[in-house]
Amino acid sequence: MLSSDVSGARDEDSVLEWVAELLVERAPLVLTGAGMSTDSGIPDYRGPDGERRVTPMQFAEFVASSAARQRYWARSFVGWQRFTAARPNAGHHALARIQAAGAVGPVITQNVDGLHQAAGSRDVVELHGALADVVCLTCGDRTTRGDLDERMREANPDYVVDSEEIRPDGDISLEEIDVARFVPPRCLVCGCDTLKPDVVFFGESVPKDRVERCFALTEEAHALLVLGSSLAVMSGLRFVRRAAARGIPVVIITHHLQRGGERATLHLRADLSASLTALADRVAS
Repeated sequence: MLSSDVSGARDEDSVLEWVAELLVERAPLVLTGAGMSTDSGIPDYRGPDGERRVTPMQFAEFVASSAARQRYWARSFVGWQRFTAARPNAGHHALARIQAAGAVGPVITQNVDGLHQAAGSRDVVELHGALADVVCLTCGDRTTRGDLDERMREANPDYVVDSEEIRPDGDISLEEIDVARFVPPRCLVCGCDTLKPDVVFFGESVPKDRVERCFALTEEAHALLVLGSSLAVMSGLRFVRRAAARGIPVVIITHHLQRGGERATLHLRADLSASLTALADRVAS
């Protein structure tokens, strides 16, 4: 029987052994955040002090003007190539191995990069959507980001901007002079310039049905495993609060935790990819 007390574990190996036992016995629901993808070259929004490294475009700003949408798509057009070059890291692959062994259940991810699925994880709920999908806010038509990228290339054949920076949402920082010469995309159905990546912007609400699905998974779970999330925003924190209110174990593996620590059964500050690889070796052996 799994011990509820991990306080006697004095080293990381002992803690990981306890977590591995929990995985095998309870197959936790998983919640992942930006720290899951940093080893793939996709940075997170916040630094060690919890402050944002960058200020992302707000939803209200995006919908308010064509100029804002032009700025967004110009930055996204340049950043997309580096973003799509990202590949699943050791942590993604380890989590997929753990799931294949039956030691974790569904995965709720706050990330929009699709790397969990690329690594082989199943039953993935993309809480904040996916950058690979695009929707028209006017008529509702949907397309893929890949198809839209081809259209933007055709409309901007000589648009070349050098930038080594990439942001968590797949765009980069550009000078206004570079933004002004970019031809933004329009919907092929209604002709409006209101195309938006099908992701939840800052200041935008997660779709109700998606939230309800995640709460339902939390109600069914026997434990919750949080990986690489600072829990700084309510979209993920609410599931931790609900799990704790139900009295099920909540294990958090992340270096920089902003909120929710008081509800954790265990908070392990350790390298995420290394920890997941060690756990996969334990539960899949």
